[in-house]
Amino acid sequence: MKVGLLWYDDDPGRDLAEKVGRAARRYRQKFGTSPNICYVHRSVLHPPASSPPRVLAVAGQAPQGEAGNGKVRKVGGVRVSPSPTVLRHHFWLGREEEQHRRRTAK
Repeated sequence: MKVGLLWYDDDPGRDLAEKVGRAARRYRQKFGTSPNICYVHRSVLHPPASSPPRVLAVAGQAPQGEAGNGKVRKVGGVRVSPSPTVLRHHFWLGREEEQHRRRTAK
């Protein structure tokens, strides 16, 4: 990712899909293109054992990925991936280059 947008949202009333959707809309407004990657704090995708698992749903679509497994998930057209450098409640969105995606998929 060469250009990104750092978004903060700590509203407990919004689920992950809504937070990523709002951040993606702002990214499109600012850069004129849609993001395809969103890095989040690992707790977003791997909640503590004491909290109930949350299932993602996007506008009538079935959830993609397994809740709480700590793996990459999709919200709309945006891949959501954990990153050790992203703080809680922050969302780092951008466009991942095709070459990097192929390399990490192997």
